[in-house]
Amino acid sequence: MHQTIEKLSQMKLYTMATAFKDQLERPSLSSLSFEDRFAMIVDRECASREERKLTKRLRSARLKTNATIEDIDYQHPRGLDKSVIRSLASCQWISSHQNVIITGPTGVGKTYIAEAFANKACREGYTSVKYRATRLFGELEIAKADGSYFKALSSLAKIDLLVIDDWAVDPLTEDERGHFLEVMEDRYGLKATIITSQYPVAKWHDRIGEPTMADAILDRIVHNSHKISLKGESLRKTKTNLTKGEHSS
Repeated sequence: MHQTIEKLSQMKLYTMATAFKDQLERPSLSSLSFEDRFAMIVDRECASREERKLTKRLRSARLKTNATIEDIDYQHPRGLDKSVIRSLASCQWISSHQNVIITGPTGVGKTYIAEAFANKACREGYTSVKYRATRLFGELEIAKADGSYFKALSSLAKIDLLVIDDWAVDPLTEDERGHFLEVMEDRYGLKATIITSQYPVAKWHDRIGEPTMADAILDRIVHNSHKISLKGESLRKTKTNLTKGEHSS
């Protein structure tokens, strides 16, 4: 038995080794058939591997919050449709290579909702990475300078769900327009993307700038997307006011 446990460990089947050892220490399991006991060991190994894969996907996603679909706040008046969120929570739009556009003023929870979808995607087995738009453009500019530009684009193209947060806060520069078109061209019809912005889609053409480029970019984003338009006061401001009220009372 000791040799068997050692061999399992040598093969890096650590969970199976632990499960096997646990069974040896639990006489009550001796009444089960060999097939049932072996199935229990294999199930623990599979569950452990899936957990490790999920942990890796979440780490790679670079999410800043522990946002989840289940914890989204529907009480705050911001025009959030619960049925739309529930529908998108199935992640069917990811496997169909569609996009989600989340717009609204500062503080209404655009980033939280985007990260909640990314979290759900990771739990469903998809890869996801979140970038602030300025950081994404900055990294692509550096890659262009050091000769790794096409490698960087290739890496982005492989991500099942790319989240681009705070897009077009400032009007896009010529280089940013070029970078963004390359990214969306690689993903169009092949992968899913979430874009959050303070500006409504109707103003995106002007934020992009050059008309021909704007048409090309919007054609790859808007016509294959689900739109979530938020409104109302900042959640952070509301929570601050509530806290102040509690302290004063």
